Order: sequence, then structure tokens, then C-alpha cells
Amino acid sequence: METLGYHIIAELWDCDHDKLNDLQLIEETFAHAALNAGAEIREVIFHPFDPQGVSGAVIIAESHLTIHSFPEHGYASVDVYTCGDSINPKDAALMIAKALDAKTMHSVEIPRGLGELKMKNPTTKSPL
Repeated sequence: METLGYHIIAELWDCDHDKLNDLQLIEETFAHAALNAGAEIREVIFHPFDPQGVSGAVIIAESHLTIHSFPEHGYASVDVYTCGDSINPKDAALMIAKALDAKTMHSVEIPRGLGELKMKNPTTKSPL
């Protein structure tokens, strides 16, 4: 059975503190990751937190890319969810990890729309 899409859930560790707190850099990184993956951007919204951290999303015609950053821990949680077969969410997740200087990336790929939830190919990438 074909899947409706793929969802990459990525745990990024030992990221650059300043990059995790840089609203403009994160917004541009996510927009570029979406476009480089072949997605069509519909909306971009990011929010800085005080004293630190950024959360946000790039809504694409094919679904979304999201982040919650925790500079104090050198950590970012990233989701890249794409519908259809024309976009590779793995490429977008790797681009984001590199832009944030993540030293370690743990990720899982979940096929969406198959019924029972099953994880496909849990991976650990260390170092990037």
C-alpha cells in the first residue's frame, strides 16, 4: 500500500547556541530547506521567546516543517512532514541540522496514512 506522506521527527543535539536563538537564521534556514526539497511555501511564522529560544513553522502545500529550539540545552526538536512522493523530507531535515551545527541527529521516519502507526528505519547519525 502506498503512503500518503512521510514524517521525519529529528532530535538535534549539541547545536550552536547562538544559531538556536537567531530568529532570522532559523526562518531563512527553514524556508530554504523547504524550497530546496521542492516544496511550495504557503506561510512562514516564527516566534522568539524571552529569554531564549525560537518556535515556528513553514507551512507548505505538501504539509509542514516545524522547530522548537532550546539554546540552553543545545537542542532543537524538528519535524518535517511531506505528503506525496515528490519531496524528500530527509534532505530538508539534514539541511536544517547542518545549518544549526548539530553534532548529533537522532531521527525516525514515519510513513503517514497507512493505518496502524509503524516507525520506519529509526536512525542515529552521530556526528553529522
